Amino acid sequence: MELTLCYPHLGNSSCRRIVRPHSVYVLLYIILSSISVLTVTLNLLVIIAISHFKKLHSPTNFLLLSLAVSDFCVGFIFIFQILLLDNCWYLSAGWCMFYIVLSFVSTSASIGTVVLISIDRYIAVCDPLHYHTKVTVNRARMSVVLCWVCCFFYTLIIINYRKNTDGLKSCTGECVGYLHPFALILDLILTFILPFSTIIILYVRVFVVAVSQARAMHSHVAVVKLQGSVKVNKSELKAARVLGVVVVVFLCCLTPFYIVELIAGVTTVPSSSFAYVLSLCYFNSCVNPMIYVFLYPWFRKCVKCIFSLQILKSGSSEANIM
Repeated sequence: MELTLCYPHLGNSSCRRIVRPHSVYVLLYIILSSISVLTVTLNLLVIIAISHFKKLHSPTNFLLLSLAVSDFCVGFIFIFQILLLDNCWYLSAGWCMFYIVLSFVSTSASIGTVVLISIDRYIAVCDPLHYHTKVTVNRARMSVVLCWVCCFFYTLIIINYRKNTDGLKSCTGECVGYLHPFALILDLILTFILPFSTIIILYVRVFVVAVSQARAMHSHVAVVKLQGSVKVNKSELKAARVLGVVVVVFLCCLTPFYIVELIAGVTTVPSSSFAYVLSLCYFNSCVNPMIYVFLYPWFRKCVKCIFSLQILKSGSSEANIM
């Protein structure tokens, strides 16, 4: 791998361009393009399914819809990652700003939505008698809207875009957002430490309750006492298990990125390492709908209805796909 200039006519003011073997470029283009198309397609199927079928209009599914929208946006971020394979930005400054804002908003919204999903499962499993009064469709919608609005304004506040006119511009041909050291610490606290701690604490509690309920169900006395609520608990526990897989995969994909970001604050991190963990972070958006395919029967039914164009028939939104 050798380095040349992004804009040779600008001399030393130009950023360094990474030159790789042609075969490596082709392989990277194929991999990133495939992930981008797969991410956009699968999450679009989730968006269409939950939006179209009224039987899926539940508080939990509206949270999944929010997660699918943020993952759908990440699918387009992969396109910009492809453009930056050689470490050079050839588009306009406006597109660079769009890329940076979209990256921050979509990832922040994903984190916020996963926190809401954890709260939803915590109430459903730990306080099932009051779940339907505490968690309603309207409250779920308002929570999602509030989450996205907060993420958008948070992004605008915390990002200081490197413009050509300021002293932060190190070279021509780059597209990065500058975070002040204080803003970097604040970002780590608000988008990593607090939400991830909340997610882990809530799901540990859900796991403890799930284990205790499973033991109670094996007791004949407990089954007699709880026979009116066991059926509800089983369905909620099943949903908690599926969403638990989503949360675990989410933590595994995003944690390395924040660890590298934290290390980068005290020492130099190779750009290849940062690119790897960032790609892993974005790849999580492709994994989520795959989890639904394998673990949600209703999603598989919805996909069949979409590809067979049955959703175009009148009254298809009322179909029982559960």
